[in-house]
Amino acid sequence: MRRKVLKEAMKIEYKINKEISVEQFIDLLNISTLGARRPVDDKKCIQGMLFNSNLTITAWHNNQLIGISRCVTDFHYCCYLSDLAVDAKYQKSGVGKQLQIETQKQLGPKCKLILIAAPAAKSYYGHIGFTHNNLCWVLNRDEQISI
Repeated sequence: MRRKVLKEAMKIEYKINKEISVEQFIDLLNISTLGARRPVDDKKCIQGMLFNSNLTITAWHNNQLIGISRCVTDFHYCCYLSDLAVDAKYQKSGVGKQLQIETQKQLGPKCKLILIAAPAAKSYYGHIGFTHNNLCWVLNRDEQISI
């Protein structure tokens, strides 16, 4: 199946800020590896994630959504790539890499692309040019800032 996908890779269209539905996004998250780590059962949250993203690059094959790069950015200093999801049938065919290339094209010359890698993708990002930074800190919503 992957060979067929690779042959048809030239037919993949990348679109900037094309509106997608909550259902399309949830379906893509579920058929990628991200569904297990995203609130796919909370449509209001997913809708907020989509609505408040200010840069999305989507990948389409035969009018079907097969990938997304969903970001929050100021376009000049930093861009947080919060979701990079590719349909499992299209993974390892270059779609994810191209989504990141198309994302970076939308950013200013000094803008950093920042992401938190899923455990299974930890080695992938270094391979394509990212630098590992262990300075990230997370405060979960159910936790409080200590006084």
